[in-house]
Amino acid sequence: MSDALVLNDIQRTFHQAGNELQVLRGAAVSIAPGETVALVGPSGAGKSTLLHIAGLLERPDGGEVIVNGEACSGLSDDRRTALRRTAIGFIYQFHHLLPEFTALENVVVPQMIAGVSKSAARKRGSELLGMVGLSEREGHRPAKLSGGEQQRVAIARALANSPKVLIADEPTGNLDQETAERVFELLMRLTRETGVSSLIATHNPDLAARMDRTLILKNGLLEAA
Repeated sequence: MSDALVLNDIQRTFHQAGNELQVLRGAAVSIAPGETVALVGPSGAGKSTLLHIAGLLERPDGGEVIVNGEACSGLSDDRRTALRRTAIGFIYQFHHLLPEFTALENVVVPQMIAGVSKSAARKRGSELLGMVGLSEREGHRPAKLSGGEQQRVAIARALANSPKVLIADEPTGNLDQETAERVFELLMRLTRETGVSSLIATHNPDLAARMDRTLILKNGLLEAA
């Protein structure tokens, strides 16, 4: 079985005020189906840039991103968008839920954008919210949910289209320690149950240690911890 996500020799340079800042200098990793990989490193090391490239939100200056066996460097913007919708799920430090929609509607919308019927999307959404323990909160808008509940909805939304790859950037960073622990345990359980491959940036060494392996982004390269 081929790796769900492959980053090969990823290069990224930013140009600011006439200066060049090379953030990624050949970063590389292969993540197997169902594997959970922690991404650590100091602030400013380029973790978010690497995640954006892995999630096809940004193009590298060099190297190749392979998602579910498909090389992405030569793909059109439309095809990259389609892959993001169907093969990649995203979780951020802030939940980014749509405030005017209920918890259920927030999980339904990305499915309908991907072409799923409304009835099928609602059924899948209800199942996922049940998996994250929010069946009783389906009809609540984000403002009526706690921070931990909002992030659990975000996890359900990220898994809505059965992605092969999950990209998470400090998914518990905005939560208190106790809530972060519960959300992290839920995230680990769901990723293992669904078999999704995960690349998760975190500053928390305890959380990183509980993933399958840890990679350190240092001097633009990825090193095993």
